[in-house]
Amino acid sequence: MSEPSKAMNIWEHINELRKRLLLAVAGLLVCVCLSFIFCTKIMEFLAQPIGGLGKLQSIEVTENMSVFMKVSFLSGFIIALPWVLYQLLAFVLPGLNKNERRWIYMAIPLASLLFIGGVAFTYIVMLPVAVPFLMDFLGITTVPRLTNYFSFITNLMFWVGVAFESPLVVFVLAKLKLITWKALLKQWRIAIVVIAILAAVITPTGDPINMSILMLPLLCLYLLSVVFAWAARRKENMVE
Repeated sequence: MSEPSKAMNIWEHINELRKRLLLAVAGLLVCVCLSFIFCTKIMEFLAQPIGGLGKLQSIEVTENMSVFMKVSFLSGFIIALPWVLYQLLAFVLPGLNKNERRWIYMAIPLASLLFIGGVAFTYIVMLPVAVPFLMDFLGITTVPRLTNYFSFITNLMFWVGVAFESPLVVFVLAKLKLITWKALLKQWRIAIVVIAILAAVITPTGDPINMSILMLPLLCLYLLSVVFAWAARRKENMVE
């Protein structure tokens, strides 16, 4: 009797996973379709740091369409990200206790806000400085290609958004007892070196000004990570 019951449970898990994946894909498709409708406005918005779409040029027949599709899929994915994360995490929720579920429900909106914060920081702070610097470098007239410009800004926004997720990653590692807030504080010199290297890799220009613009929020995120690491083991730290 135990073996059929075990097999039944396995099939139930497979069916649940399939249902969650279908819901995640359905939500992603809906968001991508909505992005298709508003893609032109999204592209106009993203082109503002360079002066609008009129400042760009295309030299290939399919270039406009390929960029349109890329921006639509990327924006649709970003919009659908909280829904996709929820569906994936909902698969493991039944195996968690009440306290663990509470952390999951808090992590999803927090992860989305941190990523959006990184994207907004890139658009509002970094691009207005980086784009003119690159355009005016050496004093040579530059007319960027549509593909090159949108690949440049979307990659920059994505990686800065990922970097902004670091406090949440540290929180999870602290929950798993892999790191502590005291260890993070002790290694602050190493952290500054790592942040400088990360800023140099992410920053497209590589000049000290743009690196400093990115390093400042990354340092703030490092301090926030220390707070998150302390909060992850709050009860134990308060006893100490």
